[in-house]
Amino acid sequence: MHEKRLCVILCLESTLGLAMKRVVFIILLIVLLCGTGLFGCEVPEGQQETPAVLGSGVLKLYGIDPITLDPAVSAEMTSHDYIAQIYSGLVRLDDNLETAPDIAERWEVSHRTYTFYLREDVVFHDGRGVTAADFKYSWERACDPATGSQVAGTYLGDIVGVRDVMEGRTKEISGVKVVSDYVLEVTIDAPKSYFLSKLTYTTACVVDRDNAARGGEWWRKPNGTGPFKLREWQENTLFVLERNEEYYGQVAGIEAVEYQLWSGVPMNMYETGQIDVTGVSVTYIDRVTDTAGPFHQELQVTPELSFGWIGFNTTQPPFDDVNVRRAFSQAIDKEKIVSLVFRDLVKRADGILPPGIPGYNESLAGLDYDVEKAREWLALSEYGEASRLPDIILTTSGYGGLISSSLEAIVHQWQENLGVEVTVRQLEPERFLYSLKEEKNEMFDMGWVADYPHPQNFLDILFHSDAENNFAEYSNAEVDAILDRAAVEPDYELSLELYRQAEQLLMDDAACLPLWFGRNYILVKPYVEGYELNPMGLAELNKVRIEE
Repeated sequence: MHEKRLCVILCLESTLGLAMKRVVFIILLIVLLCGTGLFGCEVPEGQQETPAVLGSGVLKLYGIDPITLDPAVSAEMTSHDYIAQIYSGLVRLDDNLETAPDIAERWEVSHRTYTFYLREDVVFHDGRGVTAADFKYSWERACDPATGSQVAGTYLGDIVGVRDVMEGRTKEISGVKVVSDYVLEVTIDAPKSYFLSKLTYTTACVVDRDNAARGGEWWRKPNGTGPFKLREWQENTLFVLERNEEYYGQVAGIEAVEYQLWSGVPMNMYETGQIDVTGVSVTYIDRVTDTAGPFHQELQVTPELSFGWIGFNTTQPPFDDVNVRRAFSQAIDKEKIVSLVFRDLVKRADGILPPGIPGYNESLAGLDYDVEKAREWLALSEYGEASRLPDIILTTSGYGGLISSSLEAIVHQWQENLGVEVTVRQLEPERFLYSLKEEKNEMFDMGWVADYPHPQNFLDILFHSDAENNFAEYSNAEVDAILDRAAVEPDYELSLELYRQAEQLLMDDAACLPLWFGRNYILVKPYVEGYELNPMGLAELNKVRIEE
């Protein structure tokens, strides 16, 4: 998720893959006519979901407690993993990461207006039918300032009237109209090719009005519409999802999913049969890649549309000075860190857009490792030399005061190459993830997993001056203007070229320090069928079956 899919790099080198997803918090094919939102879309004959034959068995996974199960609020991957199984929305991303029907069986588009035609067989877990009015309520609730969502503006903000609700001027979104029980009309502020993709994010999921009206932490007993129901939640111990046999889509081929929460070392649990899937850390990579070893046939390696990066607080000294940002960027030997710390489990990042995202630029000119150039930039800054820099603190996420080896290596290189001492301040993940803008110091480390496969989900959402997720509070009028043009450009290839231009400007301006692009390494037991991570690091658990 996301935001949204906000993913913090917590001891990344020891928790890559699925384990990383649990501890912290997408490869786009070119958008076809339906995906661009320029034409109507219906499910072609022969592509409708066919209910699976109900199977037996329980899938056992490692996990940690979600921070929230409120889809309107969720802003990190840990919570999103669970929410994606319990709730659903109008549209979803299919196996090719293209926007596909979900509760909306089809839609029509006329310039800025989308008309969604809902399935009439969708019910909440308690049996009440879902109507268009439920979506209107859910989105207005998400945008209500009282809900406290930090992501509603990001994912629903293109809809006319959303900003009025978020700023407290009205309770109703003027651009959302209930035409009938099963027809919903949505008007956006300008034609945008990625609008439908945004509606696949959890903020756009439908929630039960009566359920949410309980107030407080109502989401501990969620009444969703997804393929699984929450059966049991024992904090720090057990989280159990059970099959929703009334699900309108592909009914799960397993009876339940049991997450063992905070229950040990995942790899050890996998070896002893306590869990069926695990992420692979650097510690175990030699064992699982050994073709003669017992785990090699169970290994799955998939690219992930994500990147890890260092953010600069561009509103405060010393990183309001572009030359200081450039100096800190060129003083880091990413190749060395990727090789020695991560054992090449990740790929060095010279830009923001990961391979597989439309607009990825192989010719991007990043700020390469160059110690002499880094020192020159520092000399050109208003400070002139390292000794005149103010105190610098980097905010990170985690527990217990222990920081990752990767962050240790980065801090050491700044000291060694620039003569700068950087102090690390650690915050609990829930505090870090939901309060970063207020809590950050001069720098912060961050990870981002795409919510949908579009360059806008990286460049605009993270670096536009007006973006909610612009944690660094970076502002560049030229970048904003290019991103705004790209958002409404009807020529797809031209829009991608505009995004490439924006990314190059961001790199020239050292808006952030990109570090690496992610990959997922997981082990899956031979008797588990259908468990696969998509490029966003998510698995559709209703497609999993356990062999007898």
